[in-house]
Amino acid sequence: MNSSQSHDAKRPEPIGHSADALQNERVLVLDFGSQFAQLIARRVRDQNVYCEIVRHDISAQTVLARKPSAIIFSGGPSSVYDQGAPVCDRRIFDLGIPLLGICYGMQLTAHSLGGAVQPCPAREYGRAGLSISNMEKLFAGFPSQIDVWMSHGDQVQRLPEGFESIASTTTCPYAAIKHQTKPIYGIQFHPEVSHTALGGTLIHNFLYNVAGCQGRWHLSNFAEQTISQLREKIGSERVICGLSGGVDSSVTAALLYKAIGPQLTCILIDNGLLRKDEQAAVIREFTDHFRADLRVVDASERFLSALSGIRDPQEKRLRIGHAFIDCFKEEAHKINGARYLAQGTLYPDVIESGAAPDGPAATIKLHHNVGGLPEQLGFDLVEPLRDLFKDEVRKLGIELGLPEHLVWRHPFPGPGLAVRCLGEVTEAKLDVLREADEILIAEIKNANLYRETSQAFVVLLESQSVGVMGDSRTYENAVAVRCVNTDDFMTADWSRLPYDLLARVSTRIINEVRGVNRVCYDISSKPPATIEWE
Repeated sequence: MNSSQSHDAKRPEPIGHSADALQNERVLVLDFGSQFAQLIARRVRDQNVYCEIVRHDISAQTVLARKPSAIIFSGGPSSVYDQGAPVCDRRIFDLGIPLLGICYGMQLTAHSLGGAVQPCPAREYGRAGLSISNMEKLFAGFPSQIDVWMSHGDQVQRLPEGFESIASTTTCPYAAIKHQTKPIYGIQFHPEVSHTALGGTLIHNFLYNVAGCQGRWHLSNFAEQTISQLREKIGSERVICGLSGGVDSSVTAALLYKAIGPQLTCILIDNGLLRKDEQAAVIREFTDHFRADLRVVDASERFLSALSGIRDPQEKRLRIGHAFIDCFKEEAHKINGARYLAQGTLYPDVIESGAAPDGPAATIKLHHNVGGLPEQLGFDLVEPLRDLFKDEVRKLGIELGLPEHLVWRHPFPGPGLAVRCLGEVTEAKLDVLREADEILIAEIKNANLYRETSQAFVVLLESQSVGVMGDSRTYENAVAVRCVNTDDFMTADWSRLPYDLLARVSTRIINEVRGVNRVCYDISSKPPATIEWE
């Protein structure tokens, strides 16, 4: 099965988005295929305004029925002048609802209302200096110059009637525009990414200064609604929850435990790809915070056998996914009445798998817990965190009473150390990774920088290098240390760790981990790199 393909019969309905509880304040994001569409929604929710993503071709009548306080058009990979490019219902512009077009969304607005959009002389990607000429409403409180993040090959060349420029760059005279009488705005840059200075403030200004929002939505609402909807959907059925010990699966289990209590059975699949002493740590944490049924399956031999001789990263993920499903299927037969499988899938997983429901986002990597399950498995899927980002899940975990050390634990990929072991996965290589990883995390914690970094880990490279230990020549493994800072895991920057800390990490790994004689530090940002190496 291609894990980027969905099975409609098994696709979970949205959980936690009760319209009745939102007090008629919401924002609709029309998705035109942007990888950042859900990131826009997340930035809106940061401002305590409920937000949902809808198809770009939603009708104006349906928009009116949902009574949004504002509308945002996302970016997208298309050119508005191309045949078949995604468009919106033209009548949306006449509804009087405040509207913000971002990148493609701005170009579509201009194109639809009579302006001209053409290719740039050169594609613009990266930071640009924005000069602001109108400080009212959208740019209220801004300095006259800020850095913004651009990513476009087209731009507006002629404004539609009634529009004016309110900001520009040296190469883009219409970097931000507004209608002179209607609450319609457009910006060529991306305020939703962390690279744009004051991006959150711009979104705040649009929501509060332009749309008149009051900020009535909080994650406590999400928890309350989700628990209620889980209880209603599941009824008296039993639920199996895949538990890894990370924050995603722990918060999923906490939501389910509050909703259905003893109807929950958690399963830990020890796939042989876990960190050092991981199984014992998960059992201890689970016993401390839940009274539900926990079953541990030792399947390390099965997974390592499935990975034998496999070097391709996508094939690794597929094989791990199949083995994961097989293990659950076998364990499920031992649980009477199990109907649902709960997973801690987050939206970055969905986006990177190319499975976003409302846009042609590209597949970056496969996630074994995304895209539906084979029908023969016999489960319905429950993914209560599917629309959340990592930082929101952490906040939700605190709301649910989970301890901070668990909530703030660095994320760990579903395929485990297999995607940090380049090339073929073997037990010997995994042992090297475990020991090196434990040293890295220990030193970061000793330096009181664990909470300052979003994710830190070691990658075992395929290449070996010459070294000298004592008076002897060595030819051994090289490892890369990867530490990143991020709010949302959709974009990330490499952590500027102190040199003396990096030196201690390198010295300890080389001295204490047999088979390693070189340590490198990865200073790539996301994009263009991903956080994990595979």
